[in-house]
Amino acid sequence: MLYEQFRTRLGQRWCVTQVGGGQIVLGEEGLRLALSGTQPTRYADAQLDDYAGMARRHFPWRPPLRFTVRARASGPLLGTAGFGFWNNPFSPLGGWPALPAALWFFHAAPPSNMPLALGVPGHGWRAASIDTTTARALQWAPLALPVALANRVGPLQRRIWPRVQHDLCLAEAPIAAPDRAWRNYVIEWRHDGARFSIDGSTVLETARVPQGPLGMVLWVDNQWMVATPRGRFGWGVSATPTQWLDIAQLTVET
Repeated sequence: MLYEQFRTRLGQRWCVTQVGGGQIVLGEEGLRLALSGTQPTRYADAQLDDYAGMARRHFPWRPPLRFTVRARASGPLLGTAGFGFWNNPFSPLGGWPALPAALWFFHAAPPSNMPLALGVPGHGWRAASIDTTTARALQWAPLALPVALANRVGPLQRRIWPRVQHDLCLAEAPIAAPDRAWRNYVIEWRHDGARFSIDGSTVLETARVPQGPLGMVLWVDNQWMVATPRGRFGWGVSATPTQWLDIAQLTVET
């Protein structure tokens, strides 16, 4: 089975999460991470990850590496979805919270609103890098309230937020939503930067990246999140139709 091929090829332990109507099944051409129709009263998730039960300091992945996924989707997805690497900083399934670090292809549908990089919408698919765990990022913590207030004034936000964005290793680029055509998604993660590409075309290149360790995750769920530089935060779950994310190939070259 493709699931076992993933396990053998990467030499790692996969954790399978199927809650609230989430299912992972073997489709005609790959693994299908699917949600049956969900209600806005219960969290639903179909997820593969390789870090469950580990302390964050033991997560498996650091640069340099090249991560490749061949993927497609049922169409526009509600909730959140994606694939790549993160430090699992918070989860509806539990665990100790932490400051976020990630390097991934990520999607969040409205009412999600996370406009963290200037000029990038707060919802939709994106290639993204963030690391708020470094000393350089933490120096902004005592200034969180003044920065949030300043960001409510356009000229001040355009002056202050790029500095914060730089220190948080925050880089994003919107990408086209996956559809029913198979596409190759690649993350080349180096110590001095990262390159994201789709079918060989670069969609984001950045010199600001986490150094790890991070865990690998592939998922589709029904949650929404709000986190804005102006200090708005929120979380909830949405009703979704039947929807899916297919994975036909997954390789990591170190």
